[in-house]
Amino acid sequence: MSPILVLVGAPGAGKSTAGRRVAEHLGVDFVDTDHLVEAAAGMSVSDIFVNLGEAEFRRMEEQAVAAALADQSGVVALGGGAVLSERTRAALVGHRVIWLRVGMADAASRVGMNTSRPLLLGNVRTKMSNLLEARSPLYEEVSTAIVETSNRKIREVVADLVSIIEASGAAGSNRAGLDDE
Repeated sequence: MSPILVLVGAPGAGKSTAGRRVAEHLGVDFVDTDHLVEAAAGMSVSDIFVNLGEAEFRRMEEQAVAAALADQSGVVALGGGAVLSERTRAALVGHRVIWLRVGMADAASRVGMNTSRPLLLGNVRTKMSNLLEARSPLYEEVSTAIVETSNRKIREVVADLVSIIEASGAAGSNRAGLDDE
């Protein structure tokens, strides 16, 4: 079993929103690895950072990504920092990985002062800029395609993602309802 689509990108890129909508269109499951980590820990991502530390969160995240890649057949959205793990990057080889690329201004305005994103607390714009600079090469390394999300409506991003899946034939018989929209 293998996901038909794996989404990577910075916080605010739209991974969860777009992933959920693509999965609904295709009639497949959607999994957000941050939610898998939260379920395993019994606490929110921000509480894991505070109570257990970033290193423990990253360990749990690595396990959640590995499980999702092995067990899921639908759409999987990875947490923004999942690509920091060399093991995770290696595990992504051979999967259809789409980098939802977002510019700093759009990402910062989308996440705002969201306290559920512990790495962005404080000066959001500066931290987002640094985060994008550090992680963009990793997103590029693991991605098989890039979809821009800056200055775009979610439906446009979803249409691009569905087109990528359909072009490869991966949607199979799950196309029901797509032609009606």
